[in-house]
Amino acid sequence: MDKHQQQQQQQLFLAKSTRQRCNEWIFRDVPSDITIEVNGVSFALHKFPLVSRSGRIQKLVAEHRDSDMLRVELVNVPGGAESFELAAKFCYGINFEITSFNVAQLYCVSDYLEMTEEFSKDNLGSRTEEYLEIVVCKNLEMCVEVLQQCESLLPLADELKIISRCIDAIASKACAEQIASSFSRLEYSSSGRLHMNRQTKCEGDWWIEDLSVIQIDLYQRLITAMKCRGVRPESIGASLVNFAQKELTKKCSLWNPSGLTKVDLGSTDHERLVVETIIGLLPVEKLAVPISFLFGLLRSAVMLDCSISCRLDLERRIGSQLDIATLDDILIPSFRHSGDGTLFDVDTVQRILVNFSQQDDSEGDMDDESVFESDSPRSPSQTALFKVAILVDNYLAEIAPDANLKLPKFLGIAETLPEHARTIHDGLYRAIDIYLKAHPSLPDEDRKRLCKLIDFQKLSQEAGAHAAQNERLPIQSIVQVLYFEQLRLRNALCCSYPDDDHKPAVHHQSWRISSGALSAAMSPRDNYASLRRENRELKLELTRMRMRLNDLEKEHVCMKRDMVKSRSRRFMRSFSKKIGKLSLFGHSSSRGSSSPSRQSYRTDSKVIERTCASTD
Repeated sequence: MDKHQQQQQQQLFLAKSTRQRCNEWIFRDVPSDITIEVNGVSFALHKFPLVSRSGRIQKLVAEHRDSDMLRVELVNVPGGAESFELAAKFCYGINFEITSFNVAQLYCVSDYLEMTEEFSKDNLGSRTEEYLEIVVCKNLEMCVEVLQQCESLLPLADELKIISRCIDAIASKACAEQIASSFSRLEYSSSGRLHMNRQTKCEGDWWIEDLSVIQIDLYQRLITAMKCRGVRPESIGASLVNFAQKELTKKCSLWNPSGLTKVDLGSTDHERLVVETIIGLLPVEKLAVPISFLFGLLRSAVMLDCSISCRLDLERRIGSQLDIATLDDILIPSFRHSGDGTLFDVDTVQRILVNFSQQDDSEGDMDDESVFESDSPRSPSQTALFKVAILVDNYLAEIAPDANLKLPKFLGIAETLPEHARTIHDGLYRAIDIYLKAHPSLPDEDRKRLCKLIDFQKLSQEAGAHAAQNERLPIQSIVQVLYFEQLRLRNALCCSYPDDDHKPAVHHQSWRISSGALSAAMSPRDNYASLRRENRELKLELTRMRMRLNDLEKEHVCMKRDMVKSRSRRFMRSFSKKIGKLSLFGHSSSRGSSSPSRQSYRTDSKVIERTCASTD
C-alpha cells in the first residue's frame, strides 16, 4: 500500500468520525437549511447561528437569498474539517476547551471565516487571541506545541504572526531562565568575592530536548532569535547537537566514522537540508560544540554532497581547533568513488591542515612587543603545532598502507606543517617507512624525494639504529644516518673522557650540536624571543660597566687633587695601593700601574654608550 492510499484511508476515517460527532451535537429537531462541505465532509447546519458569528458565511448566504436550501463548498479551510467543526460548535454556543493543540487551528479558521468582533462580541478570533497572549506566550512548552501545530497551517499561521510570537516568547523565556540559573550559581568565596560555581549543573537548558521536535525551517528561525536574545553559545551548540542527532540518525548512520556504506543521495534531501542549516547556525565561538560533532557534520556533508560553502566553513572551523582532534576524527572515509580509489578523503584533511597553518601564521603576525616579551619558552600556538604534528604523523602512518595513495598526496599532507613543528622525526620516519613498504615499486627519485622530509639528526637512538639497517631507504639517507650516529657516539665518548684537556673541545662540540637541534626545534618566533632576552642581558652588563667607569673617573680626579695638595711619600704609597685595587680587567703589574687620563675614560664611556644604542 503506497502513501497516497494511506492518506485516502485516513481522510475517509476522519470523515466518518466527523459525521458521527456532528450528529451528536447538531440540532436534529430543526431541519437544516445550509449544507457546508469541507474536504469531502458535509455538515448539515443552520444559517442563523453561522451568519451571526461568521462574516464569510454571511456573505455567502447574502449572495443566495432566494434559495431555501443552500449548499456551499469551502476550499482550503485551515485545519480542514476538524477545525471547521470546532468553529461551527462555537457558533452554536457549544462549549469546548481551547488548548495549545488547537489554538493555532482555531486562530487560523477564525480568520478564514471572519469571526471577528465586527459580527459578534467576544467572538472566536478575540477568544483565541486572548488565549495565545495570556496563556501560551507565558509558557515555553506550550509555545513549542503551538509551533508544531503551525507546521500544517503554513503560510497562514506565519501571515497571522502566530509563529513569530511563539518564537519570540521561546527565545525570551530561554534567555530569562539562563539568567536566573546563572544567578542561582553565584556564591561567595572565602575572600568574600562573588564567583560562578562551575561544578553546579546549569538547569536553565531543559528546553533543549523540547526544541528537537520542531521542523527544520522553524527551528532555524528559533535558533536565530535565541542568538539575537543573547542565549549562551554553549546552549545553542548543545541544542544543535541534540537536533542533528535526532534528525540524521533516522534513516542512515551518518555519525558512524567506520560507516562506509554509500547512501542514495536522491532520498536524502531532508538530511542535506538539515546538515546545511545546522552548519549555518553554528556559533562562531570556539568549543561551543564538540570537535567530534564538527567532524560528524563534515562526514555527513561529504556523504550527502552538500554545498561547497558549507564544507569549506566546516573545514575552517575544524582547522582553528585541530590541536584537540583525535586520529579517529580525521580518518574521514572517501565516500566518493573517484578515479584514485583511496580509502580515506586525503584532500579534505589537507585543506583542514592548510587552514590550521594559516591560522597559526595569522596569530604569529601580532605585535613584537606583545608576543616576544614573554618569558615563556613555548607559546600556545607552538604547543598546538606540536600536538598537530603528532596527529599528522599518526594519520600518515594510517593512510600509508593504501596502495592507491599517490606520492603527491602523501607529500602534500607531510609538507603542510612548518619545519619547526616537529621536534622528533620518529613518527614521520615510521610513516614514510610504512609507505615505502606498501609501495615497493616506487622509483629511486621518489624515494629520495620522500626521505628528504626526514631530519635524521632528530631521530631517537632506537629510530636511528633502525634506519641504519633499513634497506628500503636510499643509500644517501643511510649515509646521513650513519654520520649523525657517529657524531652522537663521539660526543658521548668525549663527554665521559677523564682527561681535562679534552673537555673544552668536547663542551664546544656538544654545545654546537645541541644548540643546532634546539634552534631547529624552536619556531622563528621563539628564537627571536631568546635573542631579545640575551640582548637585554648584554645591555644591562654594559650599563654596569659604564657606571663602574664613571666611579673610577671620579675617584681618579679626587686622587689627583689630593696629590697636588700634599706631595708626601705616604700619599704616593696609598695612591699606588688604590690604583692596584681599581684595576678594571684584574691584571696586576708592578710597571705601568698609573691610572689612565680623564680623556681616555670619557672616550671609553662614549664607545660603550654607542654600543648600547646600536643594540636597541
